[in-house]
Amino acid sequence: MPTTFTGFPEEMVTFFRALKRNNRREWFQPRKHLFEQHVKQPMLDLVEALNGELLKFAPGYVTEPRDAIFRIYRDTRFSPDKTPYKTHIAASFARRGGERMCAGSFYFSISNDQIEVAGGIYHPPPDTTLLVRRYIAENYEELRRVLADKKLRRHLGELQGDELTRAPKGFDPSHPAIDLIKKKDWILAATLDPSLATSSRLFPEIANDFRTMAPLVQFLNRPLLAQKPSKNFFD
Repeated sequence: MPTTFTGFPEEMVTFFRALKRNNRREWFQPRKHLFEQHVKQPMLDLVEALNGELLKFAPGYVTEPRDAIFRIYRDTRFSPDKTPYKTHIAASFARRGGERMCAGSFYFSISNDQIEVAGGIYHPPPDTTLLVRRYIAENYEELRRVLADKKLRRHLGELQGDELTRAPKGFDPSHPAIDLIKKKDWILAATLDPSLATSSRLFPEIANDFRTMAPLVQFLNRPLLAQKPSKNFFD
């Protein structure tokens, strides 16, 4: 998978390391140009490169880079942590026409000391959760096969996410897939070596994880696509 993206510059590491020590507006504002140059622009380049790969196996998830990348500013309204800035940069690729929190998507985040890659549905609203649970109840054997894939298990491990302590209302506690139905999130995730951030190996590592996660993401989106058909949605 050839690409011109060769990794983040070392200045990204320096910037986030310093931001963690100086997470306040008075420090950030005079250095915003450093964020734009050494963090945001390389992130835009990486997202563009990943879009090129998504075209090959999940074209409906290609996302305009500036729409894919999350803002650096934290929403502090309901958080006890009032620091104004995130100490990482992240992006997500939702199905076209969908919303980040309401459908299966791909996600990754980069900081000076951590790289996370994930795919699936995280904290969906109740109506989405019910649709996914019903679909799993009827198609659990396919989901078991997806999760049993050897490459997936080797690179991503087990399905992650919060879950209920008992069967949700309306579902048989003895259902053979009740462990999957009880989930409140359906996530596959990997933590990469942080040294990859400044390496040309970062792009292929994320792209390979996205490709491996794709069958789960597409499975989870099927009931949502059936609920809201559109020529702009791709599986």
